[in-house]
Amino acid sequence: MIQITTIQAIEILGTISFAISGSFAAIQRRLDPFGVLIIAFVTSIGGGTVRDLLLGDTPVKWMRDVNYCLLILVTSLLTFFFRRHIKKFKVTLFVFDSLGLGLFTVLGIQKGIAFGLSPGICVALGTITGCFGGIIRDTLLNTIPLIFRKEVYATACILGGILYFSLLYFNLKADVAKVLVIGFIFTLRTVAVKYKLSLPRDGY
Repeated sequence: MIQITTIQAIEILGTISFAISGSFAAIQRRLDPFGVLIIAFVTSIGGGTVRDLLLGDTPVKWMRDVNYCLLILVTSLLTFFFRRHIKKFKVTLFVFDSLGLGLFTVLGIQKGIAFGLSPGICVALGTITGCFGGIIRDTLLNTIPLIFRKEVYATACILGGILYFSLLYFNLKADVAKVLVIGFIFTLRTVAVKYKLSLPRDGY
């Protein structure tokens, strides 16, 4: 019987979420199946690749475990071929992008903890893991990345990371804290977009 740890489950769900997010973003721009696959791939592995390179953990995860590449391939192709059954592309893209953001933020934080880094650096790694795939995706699609727009994006990762270490400080179980933080990041993004909340800007 195959046993999957909490962190492996988070990594699998995060990969699927960002693969769907990348696929829908590519479909919106009317890319062909190969283009959809490439965008799904960079969205899913972009943040983790940057994180692992910064940590010197090479070869990076997707090069060591081909199953993640196969997971992205299957997810992106299924998304492409069933696209006609999805009525609201923007809503679907938003949901899976927000879910992936929460999942990968927690994943990045855990990687930092495994390397014995300070909480602040772990939060930074979580933010990089959560955000950089989307940055690469939007750049390739000639769109201003969400992190540089008014939407609460990187801020959600940072606040989620702070919440995670705060929960651990009060002796909450790590697995419970992970689930709460994923839910917090997803909810914060949803509320911020629904009510058009953003960080204050001077003059505009």
